[in-house]
Amino acid sequence: MHSWDPDRYLTYADERGRPFVELLSRVGAQEPATVVDLGCGPGNLTALLVERWPGAGVVGLDSSAEMVAQAQETTPAVEFRVADLRDWAHAGGERVDVLVSNATLQWVPDHLDLLPALLGRVRPGGWLAFQVPGNFGEPSHTIRTDLAAEAPYAAALAEHAPQVPASHDPAVYLQALQGLGCEVDAWETTYLHVLHGEDPVFTWVSGTGARPTLQALPDDLRPRFEAELKRRLRAAYPERPGGVVLPFRRIFVVAHVGSDGLA
Repeated sequence: MHSWDPDRYLTYADERGRPFVELLSRVGAQEPATVVDLGCGPGNLTALLVERWPGAGVVGLDSSAEMVAQAQETTPAVEFRVADLRDWAHAGGERVDVLVSNATLQWVPDHLDLLPALLGRVRPGGWLAFQVPGNFGEPSHTIRTDLAAEAPYAAALAEHAPQVPASHDPAVYLQALQGLGCEVDAWETTYLHVLHGEDPVFTWVSGTGARPTLQALPDDLRPRFEAELKRRLRAAYPERPGGVVLPFRRIFVVAHVGSDGLA
């Protein structure tokens, strides 16, 4: 398993946080008693849940001990725990009013099959809201995949295959959640992030999608891989007046459970 670096992840905190704010704007909960953030990361966005619903008990869960440690330090008003969201979904127990997951489900294999269990943790009249990247066909991802398939990296990575994120189109989530009896709002947005600094696209991907690959490489190959990845990313995302433009597609889903519960 790879580990997460909160500081690297927060390099583009504003850009990563904007989808979370737009997701929350479509959640119609008025005075929820309990709100859970699945995959809370370093907790900077979980703090927005406290601002939105100050009377709620807010809990943040993340499988990364590094992220939870950072979250506990920066957002003491929230209860944070180290937990795998799959275990939490299947554990049963008290249901919640609002269940939020931001840029996390793409790391869960077959997460479409997990939706019934997640909804099972939501009270009648409650809300499930999540956002996942939808840019896995873009050069920011395909360049890394292609490079990892080349010698000498392919042989090294075959021994410790890195985790690869994936997601579905909005219509797939909409159909799945409607089939479970929810009222669903699903949409997508492509942001044009203007990045600055040295190799900014590498800085972005090395904090998220590329991190498992980089950590899976042996120490003697990683610097060479990073140098070539940076070179190819610079060619795909050239510096222009004003900065480097990174198009980023995001997929949003908000599901409202009826007052009578699921169908």
